[in-house]
Amino acid sequence: MHPTSVAVPGVRTNSALYLSPSASFYLLASITLSFLAGSSVPTPLYPLYQALWGLSPVMITVVFAVYALAVLTGLLFLGRLSDHVGRRPVLIAAALAQALTMLLFATAASAAGLVLARIIQGLITGAALSAVGAAMIDLNKSRGTAANAVAPAFGSAAGGIVAGFFVQFLPAPMHLVYAALAAVFVMQTVGLKFMKEPIAPIPGAWKSLRPQIALPSAAREPLLLALPVLIAVWALGGLYASLGPVLVRGMLDSNAPLLGGLALFVLAASGGIAVLLLQALEARKMMALGAACLLAGVGLAVLALTRNEVTLFFLGTAVAGVGFGTGFQGAVRTVISVAAPHERAGTLSILFIVSYIALGAPAIIAGSMVRHAGLAATAQIFGLVVMALAAVALVASVLRAVWRSN
Repeated sequence: MHPTSVAVPGVRTNSALYLSPSASFYLLASITLSFLAGSSVPTPLYPLYQALWGLSPVMITVVFAVYALAVLTGLLFLGRLSDHVGRRPVLIAAALAQALTMLLFATAASAAGLVLARIIQGLITGAALSAVGAAMIDLNKSRGTAANAVAPAFGSAAGGIVAGFFVQFLPAPMHLVYAALAAVFVMQTVGLKFMKEPIAPIPGAWKSLRPQIALPSAAREPLLLALPVLIAVWALGGLYASLGPVLVRGMLDSNAPLLGGLALFVLAASGGIAVLLLQALEARKMMALGAACLLAGVGLAVLALTRNEVTLFFLGTAVAGVGFGTGFQGAVRTVISVAAPHERAGTLSILFIVSYIALGAPAIIAGSMVRHAGLAATAQIFGLVVMALAAVALVASVLRAVWRSN
């Protein structure tokens, strides 16, 4: 930290200590990591909840899907708030509320308690996602756009594998992992108190609470092009986060808890690494690469399920993960690049609304299908749907490239 008294127009400052822009950026990235880690932490715990409360596969997908729907609600009502009141107030309230929500998870005594905690967690995450994403772009547009794709992937990966570690090696995992996350959120709340507000607040905060899909006109065509990739990416993520643990443990014929988060970890981590390595690639090319990798990777995973080949399944998952990361990054960069500073949170909200509809709705459908078609068949059907969406996105990208060249 360093002392500063430089003022942003419209933002009150004093001689207190503030984080440097670089430190603020990393704090914001850590918030994205921890919020998304918190969303995936329950994944390896689902088998424990199943054994403790007798949950069905349908109920597990409901527990997962209500989180996605709650995020959607938070985005609709609170996604544009930080454009008006500033990023810091929204993020401080969200981080502190997340810490309290971890206590709800730790003390849940039934499926109803778990669902309640997931709903509250989703609402808070919805309020924070666009604010933290826009704040990173405010501080550094190129790095911020990359971080908006990398941090969620690494957060989701870390949450799944860390929770699996807690379950397998530490006592009282259904309490301890949430206590650890609560401590992280408290420390981030303190850090945010020392972060300088990156934008000047503007009037209209109350009006921003009314649900409104306000997309800048310049972003409409880019979003239309990005839709198939966004839907394919997050539908795949929802399938891995809800049914991935049961799939992997069934294929390996093992009840080792660490395996519960392994598939999601491979998918998300390979996506994050790919974005880090390929962030210099032009946005539309990155989106096309993502569609191609989704098509190939999910194809390998579906083939592996028909043959019960674990190695091939994880290879396909890793390739699909590259598509997950680069597809989402390409889509975000394609759309957000045309938004003005005070349109960024609202535009990101729309991107996340599309993403979380694609994340939650297929999980509910998959849970219902499992009872009739079986787990493996359900995963194969959804894999084919994701491949079809990826193929549409790839063909659209190629046709657009040909049209622009002519």
